[in-house]
Amino acid sequence: MSTFSIFLVLITIVCFLLIVVIMVQNPKGGGLSSTIGGSQMLGGVQKTTDFLDKSTWTLATILIALILLSSLSFTGTLSDTDSKIIENTGSTTPVAPVQNTPAATNPAK
Repeated sequence: MSTFSIFLVLITIVCFLLIVVIMVQNPKGGGLSSTIGGSQMLGGVQKTTDFLDKSTWTLATILIALILLSSLSFTGTLSDTDSKIIENTGSTTPVAPVQNTPAATNPAK
């Protein structure tokens, strides 16, 4: 398994987690934070909205870092390097282009 494939799997997992965290949030303030209570403690976090906000930013930062690292690890082996139109003939001498020289014309008097 190549490094690019590992990054691709990690990017997919982070994207799924980011979708879940964003879907839990409610832009009107009536989401998960109103159900539990605004000032109650949840696992050491004072407010659920702060936890969701920090997790969104953290996952977004991890996603950007993984994308940048995966672009550095991409070797381009999936691309087609041989042209199917131009075949290699094996000759190393370049062919000189044909030059069309116009015939000399006499100007009319």
